[in-house]
Amino acid sequence: MSSEFWLGLGLPPELLVFLAAVLPVSELRGALPLAINVLGIPWYWAYLIALAGNLLPIPVILVLLEKVLNLLERFSFMRGFTRWIYALGQRRSTPVEKYKRIGLMMLVAVPLPVTGAWTGSLVEVVLGLNYKEALIYISLGVAIAGVIVTSLCLLGWFGAILAGGVLGGIGVYRIIHSKNRPL
Repeated sequence: MSSEFWLGLGLPPELLVFLAAVLPVSELRGALPLAINVLGIPWYWAYLIALAGNLLPIPVILVLLEKVLNLLERFSFMRGFTRWIYALGQRRSTPVEKYKRIGLMMLVAVPLPVTGAWTGSLVEVVLGLNYKEALIYISLGVAIAGVIVTSLCLLGWFGAILAGGVLGGIGVYRIIHSKNRPL
């Protein structure tokens, strides 16, 4: 989408980037390309805004997520959703169980779908990790992901092709790997 669309929303560009970074789907992985490549915000300013937006919900998620999921579990029509959330956290917890704090940081740092701060926070809740340590390592992961995404944005089309190639390679590997698993 063009910058006219985003600016047509009537919000300052910096606020758009901040809000995109707060959202669980886009996080800073979506906010940085929006800021740098669409809205033309200087990379250093875009990085700081996206970093702040992505870090903001982490303490809230770490404190409230388990309480909210436990509350939702009481309603039979929400049990499927809460079980799906817990299953997602369990599926993403393997590197954290294996590598502990560094695993949590790397889970968040690798800028792939379903690996950001929100997922890292969910893994913290599922595994019952230490709150302060989780906050530190998730924040470090967000900062690293921001550096990677900013670098790819600054590479322009080459960065987009590079990121697409890596994502495609990972996708092919996962497909091949999943066929080798017993049913």
